[in-house]
Amino acid sequence: MIRHLIHTPEGVRDIYGKEYEKKLQVEELIHKQLNLYGYQDIQTPVFEFFDVFSREIGTTPSKELYKFFDKEGNTLVLRPDFTPSMARCAAKYFMDRDVPIRLCYMGNTFTNTNSLQGKLKEITQMGAELMGDKSVEADGEMIAMMVEALLAAGLKEFQVSVGQIEYFKGICQQAGLGEETESELRELISGKNIFGAEELLAGKGVEESHSRMLLKVTEHFGSVQVLKSARELAGNPRSLAAVDRLEKLYHVLCEYGVEKYISFDLGMLSKYHYYTGVIFKVYTYGVGEPVAKGGRYDQLLGYFGKEAPAIGFAVVVDDLLAALERQRAKRNTTLHAEDEVITLLYQPHNFEDKLAEAKDLRKQGKRVALVPETEKNYE
Repeated sequence: MIRHLIHTPEGVRDIYGKEYEKKLQVEELIHKQLNLYGYQDIQTPVFEFFDVFSREIGTTPSKELYKFFDKEGNTLVLRPDFTPSMARCAAKYFMDRDVPIRLCYMGNTFTNTNSLQGKLKEITQMGAELMGDKSVEADGEMIAMMVEALLAAGLKEFQVSVGQIEYFKGICQQAGLGEETESELRELISGKNIFGAEELLAGKGVEESHSRMLLKVTEHFGSVQVLKSARELAGNPRSLAAVDRLEKLYHVLCEYGVEKYISFDLGMLSKYHYYTGVIFKVYTYGVGEPVAKGGRYDQLLGYFGKEAPAIGFAVVVDDLLAALERQRAKRNTTLHAEDEVITLLYQPHNFEDKLAEAKDLRKQGKRVALVPETEKNYE
């Protein structure tokens, strides 16, 4: 009995000694980088009400949640994902604030899956959420900050794959797919099951020209040049608007100087159905899963009573550590952040100048929030 108790359950493990020391160092480096962008720390409970992660919200499937009951009979779950918790917090504590809200976090998430395939059921995530800013500049800030956080942690060889949910949804709408069929197709394409996708579309009687268009989405990946062919494929305003947004995003990322890490994948989708626009995943060699991922979720806060656009990302610390170890990467230990956040207001005509100013200040270790200028900034 004693021998049995000294082992951990399947899917979780102990971390100690030098390995834990390295983990703490990486977490500190990432944390400092998020602070440099003016993101404020927040801590949410490890368990929440079941409805925070319900099917309607579009998060982790119920069968993959750790569920239990409190003494009042409420169904509770261990958090599988931080984003719905962040949305709940924003609705509770910042309901009346209309200026952008910047939050960052660190903690463990829990997923009760049977097919582990080397995955842990408990992982550490660090991330950031920018709420109340619908601009493409906000998309660029989030991706650039993520890139710089990974660089600060010591990761050098990686690629950020960027997609757009609206592009896929526009083509589904053009093809006349119902919500259920779209959801099934999304799961198949997300899992790279193209034969299954072909069979589904044939079984639903989808017109052959539309089927070809939907399946061809998976072929649009590569450098920024792929956006041209994606534009040619799409014949609807919704998808074309998504391509326009990606082109503008690439320009912003060039201003940040991180374009060499960027590629595009219009066939990239997510199991989280709350994403509404740009999505992205970070791949590197040495691990089979993305070491970071995120996207825009403009409708999620509305489920908690606050209508506000939002975008965020999470770094999977455990996978990042594995990649750093296998790549023998050296960590940066020179970042230092001051306490006070400097707010730089920008307008469309001077965004590039203000971004350059923010970049210089961050190099000096100063914390800077880049905020679009509105009348509300002066209230």
